[in-house]
Amino acid sequence: MKPNSNEERAYQQCTRCVMDTTASDITFDEQGVCNYCTEFLERSSHIIHEDPVQKEARLNALVSKIKEAGRGKPYDCIVGVSGGVDSSWTLVEVKRLGLRPLAVHMDNGWNSELAQNNIANLVNTLGVDLYTHVIDWEEYRALMQAFFDADVIDIELLYDNAMLAVNYQQANKYGLKYILAGTNQATEGMRMPPGWNWLKYDKKNIVALARRNGIKSLDTFPAIGIFGYIYYQYFRRNRWLSFLDYLPYNKFYALNELETNYGYKRYPFKHYESIFTRFYQGYILPRKFGVDKRKLHLATLVASNQMTRDEAIKGLEGIPYPTQQGIEADLNYFLKKMHWTRQQLDEYIARPSISHSAYPSEKATWEIFVNIYRSIVKGRYVH
Repeated sequence: MKPNSNEERAYQQCTRCVMDTTASDITFDEQGVCNYCTEFLERSSHIIHEDPVQKEARLNALVSKIKEAGRGKPYDCIVGVSGGVDSSWTLVEVKRLGLRPLAVHMDNGWNSELAQNNIANLVNTLGVDLYTHVIDWEEYRALMQAFFDADVIDIELLYDNAMLAVNYQQANKYGLKYILAGTNQATEGMRMPPGWNWLKYDKKNIVALARRNGIKSLDTFPAIGIFGYIYYQYFRRNRWLSFLDYLPYNKFYALNELETNYGYKRYPFKHYESIFTRFYQGYILPRKFGVDKRKLHLATLVASNQMTRDEAIKGLEGIPYPTQQGIEADLNYFLKKMHWTRQQLDEYIARPSISHSAYPSEKATWEIFVNIYRSIVKGRYVH
């Protein structure tokens, strides 16, 4: 594994969760507890440990608003589905509550057969309409190549940005106000360490890297930038909600229910429903960037009392793949699909990483927007 810029610091792991000094800004108190799980609990406890009666009342009020907003329309809301447990459980709960969702999926050519089966079983059993946006594979491959050539860390910015855009576009198409996402505090609320990912609304960065590789236009790739986000959120009045925060969400209970009632098959690690995502998280991130995202995922589950620290430490043992054969199979699949040789992959892994900020970006604009928004919110409380 290639060490990150924090390599000279003495190694230390949190005594409460499993975050460690591979996070560049991690600090520890006198008991060895890190700032990551401390900040997470300060920010998220009111959601994770919310009084059940109050949580149910908040949920019922939201469902009433969604039904009212969807009256006379073909659907009440959009639910983005990846085939992962969080978005799958969101769809199940939305149906249980009597809502009429349109499930939206984004196909970038890397879906595993298991993920496709999980999505098909779910929508067929629930009787939900599914819209799938397919990005032309050659266009997506060229964009991925541009990101690889630029040596930036967040290759998944491509998928995440396109997924955001498709959900907003479908909401706009049907005049729907609410987009209900599987994002949540209980399983993914701990903040990402600096440098582990990039702004997901950075269309300018995507376009800049594309043009750097001679790609003149985005044809089937539905990109969204900051002004697109502002347009949908504040002019179209769309609301993107982390729906599972309105529920007493437990990942392992949800997995058991999905397996029992919807023919769902679980993945070995979070976000492994995509072949590229698991190769990216299990091979590229640790070897090229010195990042093991299992730490953040498992630390969050420990901090939210869904897993013990000992279980999380055991989960970090060994390689981030079920088997060595699994790595080899995905590596060969990646090489064939990207038209790479093994030597090209080795040379890519050996090259130093370059920050997204070395290329044109919307991040500075985003930070200005966030500061203005916070000033407005703070002003409301002051006055």
